[in-house]
Amino acid sequence: MSSRLADGSAGDADYGEISFDAAMATFTVHQWPDLAKGLGEVRRVTKGPVVILTCDPDRVRDFWLYEYAPEVLDTEARRYPAIGEIAKYLGDTVVVPVPVPHDCVDGFNEAYFARPEMLLEPAARQACSAWSFVDEAAEERFTRKLTSDLADGTWAAKYGALKEQPAFDGFLVLVISR
Repeated sequence: MSSRLADGSAGDADYGEISFDAAMATFTVHQWPDLAKGLGEVRRVTKGPVVILTCDPDRVRDFWLYEYAPEVLDTEARRYPAIGEIAKYLGDTVVVPVPVPHDCVDGFNEAYFARPEMLLEPAARQACSAWSFVDEAAEERFTRKLTSDLADGTWAAKYGALKEQPAFDGFLVLVISR
């Protein structure tokens, strides 16, 4: 029994007659220059499931961060293709929410759903590319408002229950095509 693994850029994907049993793309489709071409080629050469880990742009703004940094989440919502657009190129799909664990160590915004103070650290914001698309004034406003709301209990009154949740179902999803 032998296995093949291909690692490449969807924009350049042309696998000819090669086929794969399954394919996966994680946090990448929003950067593909030609989504239709990339997903079409992936679906064409994949016999079995195609799994896409992405963000659902329709759910991005349903997160407490939107109150503090709407520009960041508006940026995220614009960058990610609609789930329906992905499904159009993959065929029959199912969308499965991916719960983000309370102690998630990855550096994306929702990883801090229950640890807002972590997003006050510049390194935490720098780990999420959407912050690089907003100006310094927006980032300063975010820092000032969140710092204040954490200090006076406003954040806890509105969102404190999140600290008790083991996971958060937000905008992270798997789009699975069989």
